[in-house]
Formats: sequence, C-alpha cells, structure tokens
Amino acid sequence: MFEGWGLYLLFSLPALILGLWAQWKTQSAFRRYAQVRTVRGLTGAQVARLVLDGNGLYDVQVERVEGFLSDHYDPTKRVLRLSPEVYDGQSLSAAGVAAHEAGHAIQHKLAYAPLQLRSMMVPTVQIGSWIGPIIFIVGFLMAGALGTTLAWVGVGLFAAVALFALVTLPVEFDASRRAKQQLVASGAVIGNEMRGVNAVLDAAAMTYVAGAVQAISTLLYYVFLLMGRGEE
Repeated sequence: MFEGWGLYLLFSLPALILGLWAQWKTQSAFRRYAQVRTVRGLTGAQVARLVLDGNGLYDVQVERVEGFLSDHYDPTKRVLRLSPEVYDGQSLSAAGVAAHEAGHAIQHKLAYAPLQLRSMMVPTVQIGSWIGPIIFIVGFLMAGALGTTLAWVGVGLFAAVALFALVTLPVEFDASRRAKQQLVASGAVIGNEMRGVNAVLDAAAMTYVAGAVQAISTLLYYVFLLMGRGEE
C-alpha cells in the first residue's frame, strides 16, 4: 500500500504543485494589471469588437458571461463570451484576455488545424475523462487477463485526455500570439502597455502547460501500475 501511494505521489505531486503555482500566477497577474487602465480606455468588449471587425468577423457576437475568468469563444454558435471583469474592464488584463479570445475566433475563420483537431476530440475527451479512470480501476481490481485488458481500455480512453491537453497547447499559444499582434496593430494598447498584456497572457499559458503535465503524469501512473502488476 505504501509503495502504491509513494508511486502516486511521485507522479502526481510535482504536477499538482505546478498546477497550483500556474493558477496563482495567472490570477495574480490578472488582478495586478486589472488595476492598470489602458491609455485609450477601451473596454474588453470594445477591444474584442475592434479585433473581430479588423479581421472581417462582423458576424461573431460579443456577450457577457458570469464567472471569474470564464472567458471563451464558442465556435458552434460563433459567440465570444467575456466575464464581467473583462467585458466591462478598461484595463490591460481585460484587453489581453479579450484579444486572446478573439484570437480563437480568427483561428476558427482560418481553419487553424490544431483548433479543428481539438474540436473534433471534445466528445471523446468528455467520455474518456470520467469513464476512462472508472474502467481502469474496475479492470485493475479484477483478476486475470480480462481485468488487465479492461484496465488497458481505460488507459486508452484516458490517453485521449492527455492528447487533448497536448493539442490545446499550440491552440492557446497561437491565440495569444495573434492577440499580441492584433492589440498592437489595432492601436488598442500602446508602447509599454504590452508589458502588462504579455505578463497576463504568458501566465495564463502556464495553466495549459500545467494541465498537460497533470494529464500525462496521470496517464503514466496508470501505465506503471499495470506494468508493475504484469511483472508480479
């Protein structure tokens, strides 16, 4: 039992610490630069509209959605939803997050391959994220070849979650890259203001890195457990 928990901590603890640090870093950067008003004083909603219109995305709507940092782009309904702090905020944080989400809309328009792949994976990931671990545990607790086979099926389903997390990285990094370019090109932020935007978007990017590390660590933990049982 001790060895099992030791193995779990070996794989999970570093990823958990990284995730907590990334979350703290993101919230800290957002709150810090949420206090810094942009020179032009545009709200996040206005920044998003400016970027969208500048790329011919007049049909994409910008809406307010409740929740802290609940901002996202919905490709199925072509709607960009911004949290209250971003939608109404006139800060560097609001400008950066709004432009980032608009970057996803630009990716959608251009049929950006990683975004398309991630969208296609969503149904599989929704299944694998909760059914995969259950099937693994049931199979692992069963004796014989049937149990081992079932456990490997669970591993395979959860592997889709890890792959999804990896595919998410280029999608998010590219959206931030586009956001920075669009903010400068549109004049929404000026000169040294980009330092604050960079701090917010770079910190947010680490949360996706942490998510990928956590998913891969969990997958490896499952694999090592099964390999260890096979050697017994």
